[in-house]
Amino acid sequence: MINKYEFTSTNINGLFVIDPFYASDYRGFVKKTFEKNIFSEQGILFDPIEEMETTSSKGVIRGLHFQTSYSQAKLIRCARGSILDVAVDLRKDSLTFSKYYSTILSAENRKMMFIPKGFAHGCLSLEDNTTFYYLSDSKYYPEYDGGIAWNDDDLSVDWEFNTEKIILSEKDENLPSFKDFLLKYGSISND
Repeated sequence: MINKYEFTSTNINGLFVIDPFYASDYRGFVKKTFEKNIFSEQGILFDPIEEMETTSSKGVIRGLHFQTSYSQAKLIRCARGSILDVAVDLRKDSLTFSKYYSTILSAENRKMMFIPKGFAHGCLSLEDNTTFYYLSDSKYYPEYDGGIAWNDDDLSVDWEFNTEKIILSEKDENLPSFKDFLLKYGSISND
């Protein structure tokens, strides 16, 4: 079985759900998650320089995170288990400013999400020992790390999970509201 790349646009400009190249037979499988030329043909100019790996227990939410400077475009994929992946548009003058898109990424469905610069990103682990990766086109700068509370009333992200069982880091428990984000930053640069 061979599946070629498939790029699906979303209701948010520049945000894509991607099915990677995938070939399988009796030996196992081969999956190609990124090829610069193929992404460029779809209008996605992405030059990754850093990859992060995260493993989480069921119920862990990471996010909603962004960088106030050196905004990162990201390609998210799940290699084990499953996540609900969420991207919130924080780009100045975007027609979908403050809107979010979410989708399930899993080892089983092999889907990926491309998130352009200027977004907050968060994910919820739906299974124990879930591992996901993200390629970024800018390195992580802790001094520019920012975030918005995962359960902010104005954003109203539907995490599709029993919120009484959510596990957060101390940092994520204390993230500010979307209103505070607006007062402090207004938007995130997508340069």
